[in-house]
Amino acid sequence: MNDLYGRPGPAHERGLFSLTDLEPAALRKLVARSVELFHNRQAHDRPLRERVVGLLFSCTSTRTRTAFQVGAARLGGAPIAYGPHDLQLNTGESVGDTGRVFGAMLDLLVVRTASPVAELRELSRAGGLPVINAMAAEEHPTQGVCDLATLTLAHGDLGGIRVLYIGEGNNTATALAYGIATVPGAHATFVTPPGYGLPADTLTHARRLADSTGASLAESHDLADLPDQVDVVYTTRWQTTGTSKADPAWREVFRPFHVDPALMRRWPGASFLHDLPAHRGDEVAGEVLDGPRSLAWTQAAMKLSSAMAVLESTAGLLPD
Repeated sequence: MNDLYGRPGPAHERGLFSLTDLEPAALRKLVARSVELFHNRQAHDRPLRERVVGLLFSCTSTRTRTAFQVGAARLGGAPIAYGPHDLQLNTGESVGDTGRVFGAMLDLLVVRTASPVAELRELSRAGGLPVINAMAAEEHPTQGVCDLATLTLAHGDLGGIRVLYIGEGNNTATALAYGIATVPGAHATFVTPPGYGLPADTLTHARRLADSTGASLAESHDLADLPDQVDVVYTTRWQTTGTSKADPAWREVFRPFHVDPALMRRWPGASFLHDLPAHRGDEVAGEVLDGPRSLAWTQAAMKLSSAMAVLESTAGLLPD
């Protein structure tokens, strides 16, 4: 909060910027709360009443924007949504100045952007208010919470779960890597097109975290390296929101990395995840996305309850 002369308070960032900001126990608590709210969206006492929640979405969004706007309202808060052309950021006002104004008027800020996470941290420091990363260039941590909650709902205890991710090593894949790394005995294999893998520092950080929990992570660019045993197959659309690919022939590079019925038959008991939106015929066949083993639509519905859990937690109101 700014003082009488508009000077910002202590430069201390607060919020959810990355899953690596959370201790594994804190992430498990968020996941459990997401599942609880999925079963009963009224399992709260409107903890955000008399609080105003800003939602700054500079990238297109269906599930995440709706989930946070509806979630804030269900929790008793007053959501205010900003689109990509609504703020003076669009005319050159600095991130820091914008943060100072937000801090004087809002209680909480949710941001979706193609910019770096560092900008979200700056908004928080400048305004002295909690900020939630609802997707940034490097990571989509609220998607990671949603994914772990969806898997918990479907599979129960995630200890030892085996996840195969196929596709680009994008911000959703980064959150998945960090999330799975906190699950004891879990294993995740990322099979990505050459040149489109997880960032090296992400893989290093996730493996370091996995070492402390007994989890493990592998990456390959060869479809011949698919694991023998898989509980979950996960893919995302090939063109990540807010980004573009330099190689004009990238679609041909990605073509073999699609999920079709033949691939799913290799693991008859595996469920399927997709963070949506989906492009049927590209990264996934319609028969898989809409098939009996697909959790994608449950995953989409889980966005609301996981957003509610993240809002509670970031506001410091998550129940014990």
